[in-house]
Amino acid sequence: MRKHLQKFIYCLLVLGWVFPASAQQIPQVPREIAFADLRILINEQARREIQLDVDALYRNPTYFRIKAERVALYMPYVERELKNVGVPEDFKYLVIQESSLIPDAVSTSNAVGFWQFKQGTAEEVFLRVDAQVDERKNIVSSSRGAALYVKKHNNSFDNWMCALVSYQMGLGGARAYFGTQFNGKKVIEIDRNSHWYFKKFLAHKVAFEGRWQMFASSDAYLEETRIQGPVTLKALASRLGVTEEHLKEYNKWASKGSIPGDKPYSVFYIRQGGVPAVPAVRRGPSTSSEPVERVVTVATSAEAFPKITGNQQQASKPNQIKVNELDGIQAAANMPQEALARQVGLKERRLRKINDLDKGEKIKEGQYYYTEPKKGAAEIKEHIVKPGETLWSIAQKYGMKVASLKAKNRIREDEALRPGMILNLQDHRRRNEDIRYVSASELKQLLESSSQAIQPIVEPAQEEVYKPSPTTPSQIRKTVTHTVDSGETLFRLSQRYGVAVDDIKKWNNLKDNTIRVGQRLTIYQ
Repeated sequence: MRKHLQKFIYCLLVLGWVFPASAQQIPQVPREIAFADLRILINEQARREIQLDVDALYRNPTYFRIKAERVALYMPYVERELKNVGVPEDFKYLVIQESSLIPDAVSTSNAVGFWQFKQGTAEEVFLRVDAQVDERKNIVSSSRGAALYVKKHNNSFDNWMCALVSYQMGLGGARAYFGTQFNGKKVIEIDRNSHWYFKKFLAHKVAFEGRWQMFASSDAYLEETRIQGPVTLKALASRLGVTEEHLKEYNKWASKGSIPGDKPYSVFYIRQGGVPAVPAVRRGPSTSSEPVERVVTVATSAEAFPKITGNQQQASKPNQIKVNELDGIQAAANMPQEALARQVGLKERRLRKINDLDKGEKIKEGQYYYTEPKKGAAEIKEHIVKPGETLWSIAQKYGMKVASLKAKNRIREDEALRPGMILNLQDHRRRNEDIRYVSASELKQLLESSSQAIQPIVEPAQEEVYKPSPTTPSQIRKTVTHTVDSGETLFRLSQRYGVAVDDIKKWNNLKDNTIRVGQRLTIYQ
């Protein structure tokens, strides 16, 4: 009898420790919530209904903590992609509602991944879904796709609540359900008859807003690296210092354990020690008394451009891909402008104007070209100039006009560009404002990370062995044979390959700066 009594008292103590503590932690649904640009007023009956869902999310503390750990890992990338597309950050709670941030979650209706896309809908927002790649399981690709989807629907409603519900019902279903009663409306009243999907979303927002950090105790974070294949996860693992199994666990989108070569993909792995600090940037040649600015995701964001979406397998055919959300095409071969213009159904002069090309300048194999006018600004604020870049290559990278890039930075010629220079991509540099630069060490770090993240990776069995030339310095260097195209100069080649003009002249026994179209030059990188 005493034994049973002791056991009963012990259970009461455990229950008294768990549930009151949890009850104190459970947030309460307020009568008014800010969502996107809306003011949501909740009546008492609806508030109790939403509170039941909040309570259910907290019912199992262990399960909530596990979910919070996943939220802490993935949410920075969800927030970034929503912001890049122009969707309110509040939509980040929708991914928790849809999949609990389980990458390979599958619903009863065969919706897959973080944002629970069916295959047809995934392809509508330019996600690749086939036997080799399923971008529905990639947090960056799928979040960008979800953002594009709801933004497109919001264009029909001018109301983010209706756009959110359309994520579950589809655009046609939401139009039939809502009609036009909420179009442009900024104050929404929620009651027992309001759509269940939005009330469940509000429960997730209340449950997780500003709270998952309290439960996510790990100091691990998710590192993103942009990789263009072809390369296997096995070959990549040794380079990143992790196991193949680890890469497979956090990159379930690579269904066959390999990364194809059609475009750069975001590859993820776990790092320990907390998210590293953002590097500091100084204003131009500086003194120790100058203020230090912070550059937020300049380097990381830049590596995501140009953004290529659509049918990358047919990128060299018209109307198959978008480049930075603009219609575009990838040149299948070197050709005259006239040939590409005819292929995409534009007049040569129009193609030249859209892409800021000089008359007679050749189309280059592998380069992306736009078939609709570029924009006056980029999606991100800044770009750090790397060796070999030109005003044209930078503007083309972000889908903005060369004239706009020049005007925003008060720069007219390529000769004014310097590695490490920070160019404005959105705002104009004020008159008499100095151009900013990153430090030499930060530029070196940026170039090293870019080399690892963007350049195609060669598997060990396919690696080339480069031998030093007697005319080069003693270290091993890669030899490139460059055929001169129309409009190219020694200066442009020096910028492209990151070498000095005098070195190119010395390597090729040139007496002056004159080069001719078709001339083959040897470059040591």
